[in-house]
Amino acid sequence: MLAPVILPYLDVPFAFFGHSMGGLISFELIHELHRQHDFVPVRQLIAGHRAPQLPDQTPALHQLPESELLIQLRRLNGTPQAVLQDAELMQFFLPLLRADFAVCETYTYTTKPPLTCPISVFGGLQDPRVSYDELAAWREQTCSAFIHRMLPGDHFFLHSAQALLLQALTQDLAQGMKTSGI
Repeated sequence: MLAPVILPYLDVPFAFFGHSMGGLISFELIHELHRQHDFVPVRQLIAGHRAPQLPDQTPALHQLPESELLIQLRRLNGTPQAVLQDAELMQFFLPLLRADFAVCETYTYTTKPPLTCPISVFGGLQDPRVSYDELAAWREQTCSAFIHRMLPGDHFFLHSAQALLLQALTQDLAQGMKTSGI
């Protein structure tokens, strides 16, 4: 559904960055854009999601009882404490969070040819959900350059290590543009 919506904006060099579920969505979107329109980004940038061909080894969160889900949300450290402590807000957000977890936890990978664009993968050194090896397995998803970096922080290292991440993204995008002849 995203491909036709963003198509008018892809008349310039582009890249996709996706964190967690966003990494998985961007991966599928790139394959769809290539299949339908032969468009390829200068680079795919993925943070905090295991390679799609690997089975999810973490316990499913989308079906947990509310009290257990709240414990896991605190553990993941991605939901602000003010939101977690506001019962009314949580009643609004819990269905959305469950739906996001369900998308990832019920995703079924289908074998695809490797992407022709480079892939950069980022992970948090203290991420309890995604390991170094699960990130390194993204290497199989490209026949181009592959960069794998681990940064200080948990699953939401993109906040705690923001400066380092932005520096690496800038470097990788510049390299991708140069490699593409742009």
